[in-house]
Amino acid sequence: MPNGLKITKAAIDDFEDIQEYMTLAKKENAIETYERLKKKYLSLKAILQVSGVNLTDIDRIKE
Repeated sequence: MPNGLKITKAAIDDFEDIQEYMTLAKKENAIETYERLKKKYLSLKAILQVSGVNLTDIDRIKE
């Protein structure tokens, strides 16, 4: 797998993990944790968008 694809796959995996953690934090009403995760979520989302990844199917949070 070329280097660029490995990096993109890692970012997608991280993006999916962050969304799962955000969902759990929201369910547990962990406001500070949710806000911290949201910062990482937005950073990863920006990186993926710039990389040309279509987030339509993988973005469950939609923030």
